[in-house]
Amino acid sequence: MARWLMVVPPVLFLGLAGLFYMGMQRTAPDDLPSVFLDRQAPPVPKAALPGIAGLTDADLRTGEVTVVNFWASWCPPCRAEHPVLLEMAARGIRVAGVNMMDDAEAAVKYLEEDGNPFFAVGFDPKGRDRVEWGVTAPPETFILRGDGTVAFRFIGPLVGTDYEARFVPALEAALAEAE
Repeated sequence: MARWLMVVPPVLFLGLAGLFYMGMQRTAPDDLPSVFLDRQAPPVPKAALPGIAGLTDADLRTGEVTVVNFWASWCPPCRAEHPVLLEMAARGIRVAGVNMMDDAEAAVKYLEEDGNPFFAVGFDPKGRDRVEWGVTAPPETFILRGDGTVAFRFIGPLVGTDYEARFVPALEAALAEAE
């Protein structure tokens, strides 16, 4: 019995080391796959922020590439990426927003003070609709093709080298495909 117990730790260690090694050999270890890639985008929240155009499912299927950004006014990474969203909108990219788990007054005030990059905003105060999209926390951004299918999912703020290395090329590819 004692000899058997001496074999267990090395076997467990080798098994765990093998799993770690296999995990490091993945082609894109930072990517979190989305079950929505190449599928129709889930429904958007039916509620809207006061005084701001509400987002509809039809808005995601206009024939134009649309960026859908899940955000909140209380979220520091959302505030960090906000200038990038404003720049996208200024370049003529359709940027839609889904405000989640936020206070409507705080969200409207934030957009009034810092600028509104969104052509329309869905409002998900309880965070229930975000679950349909697989969003766990803001910010999270999706690139949709003109037919409303999901082309790319990006978790985290749209800033830094990860944004430049992964999101920008995916957006450029979607825009080129649409031409």
